[in-house]
Amino acid sequence: MSVSMKSLGIDQLGAEDRLTLLEEIWDSLAATPEAVPITDAQKADLQRRLDAYRDDPKAGSPWEEVKARLQSRE
Repeated sequence: MSVSMKSLGIDQLGAEDRLTLLEEIWDSLAATPEAVPITDAQKADLQRRLDAYRDDPKAGSPWEEVKARLQSRE
């Protein structure tokens, strides 16, 4: 069975309802992240980033600093 927006009638929903549905779907996926498959390329990228962090933990910036820099650009 092929699932699509049209076959489920989602294409008939308004933008606000589709956003709400999207949030619900995202939350359901986030509840079980181990069930979401990742590609070999994504695994390799995650490993590369972890290795870079282990090589130099101070090279990055804490989230609060990044957030503050981004907000100061507004």
